[in-house]
Amino acid sequence: MYSSATTPTPTATRTALRPPTAATGRPGPKQVPPASRPVAPRGTEGRSTDARVPAGRTALGLRGPEAAPPVGHRLPLARQADGQVLRTRRPGQPVGPERIDPSALQTPAVRAALGSVARICPAFTPRQVLREGSRHILVAGTIGRAPVVAKCLAPQAVRSEYFEQLVADFHHEVAVYRAFVRHRPPVRLPRLVAADHDRCVLVMERVPGRPAARERHPVNAPTPGEVRALLGAVRTLNLWRPPSDVFQPRLDYQLEIARYHSVGQLTDRDAGDLRGLLHGLGHTPLQLCHGDALLSNMLLAPSGPVLVDWEQAGWYLPGYDLAVLWSVLSGDTAARRQISQLAQSGGTLARDAFLVNLVLVLMREIRLYDVPGAGEEQRIMIRRLYDDAALARRAVRAAVGTR
Repeated sequence: MYSSATTPTPTATRTALRPPTAATGRPGPKQVPPASRPVAPRGTEGRSTDARVPAGRTALGLRGPEAAPPVGHRLPLARQADGQVLRTRRPGQPVGPERIDPSALQTPAVRAALGSVARICPAFTPRQVLREGSRHILVAGTIGRAPVVAKCLAPQAVRSEYFEQLVADFHHEVAVYRAFVRHRPPVRLPRLVAADHDRCVLVMERVPGRPAARERHPVNAPTPGEVRALLGAVRTLNLWRPPSDVFQPRLDYQLEIARYHSVGQLTDRDAGDLRGLLHGLGHTPLQLCHGDALLSNMLLAPSGPVLVDWEQAGWYLPGYDLAVLWSVLSGDTAARRQISQLAQSGGTLARDAFLVNLVLVLMREIRLYDVPGAGEEQRIMIRRLYDDAALARRAVRAAVGTR
């Protein structure tokens, strides 16, 4: 979702350069720190790919100091929707090393988003546009001295054919963050600050860290140690058992099989094999999953992995998050072997559930990327996805033969 280290999907804050002070005598010439350019925090955001921040925009400097408050003046308090109280910045107090990017904040879409944010967070001060896409807008800023990120539905999304689905996903993400306030999960995620369900605005803590990857299908996989940490966080979430009425099932497996079968991505035998495995999984308990466990939706923070973008969180067959990670880690054989071992460690039913998830995830990826006009790099990835799908089909047939 965002990166706190730089500034995509759809994923530590830089320290401003300080001018050296002269030892004695007159001070030397003022040192001007080099301008920085915002970088998109992640390369994709799952099913919907938002445009990156346009290149060439530069940070032009900090907001000027304000007049000092009168003696005895009390600082205003900003009371947020979740009950958190954040003290606003004292006028004239430094706001930190980040620089405001006026050109990015003046686009009509961003101005509209900031107007919606101001309704629930009057003390929000925008600092940087992390993403201005066709579906979502991310703006980093501060409330007092607390770094936050505001996520809004982009005005262009209103004209999208997927508008109703985008609104439903946004409402679901707001509900998930509110549920996590009442039922704290065992994994790290941004803390909810405020939310406006009707206007599709979400303000959350900005966590220091960098995305595990900026692309949906990264060329360079994370290091083995980072992969182990990410898998550990995902498995910790999957094994968590919150109250059953807090989350809802997010995937109709029979409907998904029928959909891919109707467009020719699944053969009659493929659909029959998957339905056969599903029949045997009828009494298997569902598992709480992130639902979009891409590397670009995981931050590598000093305290450990942080999961962001919870639009698809809910109950799935066991191993759905592992299937998503397996599908995007095509260049890391060791990581895929480790994921397969985790999926099979729960027994035959867990293995069958993982295979059903894997086939459906790979069908989705093929449908997402196998489009006319694909470049050479994308065609290579498409061929790899078809090879992975053939491998998954053979594994499903083998599993059906052993039942």
